[in-house]
Amino acid sequence: MNNRLKKFAPIAFIFVMLTGLFIIFRDKLEGWNVDVDVLLIGNVILFAITSISFLLGLRGLKNPNPHAFVRSVYGSMIIKLFAGMIAALAYIAIYQKDLNKPALFGCMGLYLLYTFTEVAALTKLLRQKPQ
Repeated sequence: MNNRLKKFAPIAFIFVMLTGLFIIFRDKLEGWNVDVDVLLIGNVILFAITSISFLLGLRGLKNPNPHAFVRSVYGSMIIKLFAGMIAALAYIAIYQKDLNKPALFGCMGLYLLYTFTEVAALTKLLRQKPQ
C-alpha cells in the first residue's frame, strides 16, 4: 500500500468508526437530546473537507520548498475552517428555532478531531520525506 494512502487511513477509520457509533448509539444520543442526523451530516461534510485538505497538503509535500508545505497546510486548514463555518451558519440560519446545540458542539469536536488527525498524518509524511 502506498505510504501516503496509509497516512490517510486513520482519517478514513475515524469517519467509518464515528458513523457506525452514531448509528449504533442513535437512541442513547437522542435520549441526551442530540440530533444524530446533524452529527451524521456534519461527519460527512467534515470528512469530505478533510479529504480535500489532505490532498492539498500532499501537493505541498511534493514541492521541494519547505515553505510550500507550511503554506499548503495553513491554507488547507483555513479552507476547512471557512467551509465548516459556512456549513454551521447555513444550519443555524435554516433551523433557527429548532437548532440542536449539542449536535452543533459535537460537530465542532469532530472538526478538531479531523484537523488534529490530518495534521499529524501530514507531519509524519514530512518527516519521512527524503531531503
